Amino acid sequence: MNIAIGCDEAACDLKRIVRQHLLAQGHEVIDFGTHDNAPVLYPDIAIAVAQAIVQGRHERGVLLCGTGIGMAISANKVRGIRAAQAHDTYSAERARRSNDAQIVTLGARVIGAELAKSIVDRFLESAFDGGRSALKVAAISDYERAQAALPRAPGA
Repeated sequence: MNIAIGCDEAACDLKRIVRQHLLAQGHEVIDFGTHDNAPVLYPDIAIAVAQAIVQGRHERGVLLCGTGIGMAISANKVRGIRAAQAHDTYSAERARRSNDAQIVTLGARVIGAELAKSIVDRFLESAFDGGRSALKVAAISDYERAQAALPRAPGA
């Protein structure tokens, strides 16, 4: 699978571990940074990964920051993206099966390396169930398209 990965400075060490784990499994992994512990704006990385997925350059994404929250919020600003924060394998599986999430976000200050690898594995091996969930995902997409058509409020 072709996977985009990115992190902020808080998760650089965990990203290296997850990246190596994915490469060892035979995945193609494109690293969007950061590559050291110097402070960065995590929205820039999250948005770059999300845009690459929407453009079809990657099948899935893994984003890491201190909690996973900021990366999820940022990636979800890209139209067509469903990014889900997961700190357990069940949530990672449900993100794919029920929500057709393309990106999983992890918190380096919340989980350890072994759990992170398990979460990513479960996320990548899970598939969207469709069925009743398809109607819900379609409703999200419909709302997103309707919002994109509205004029922006001043200062927004």
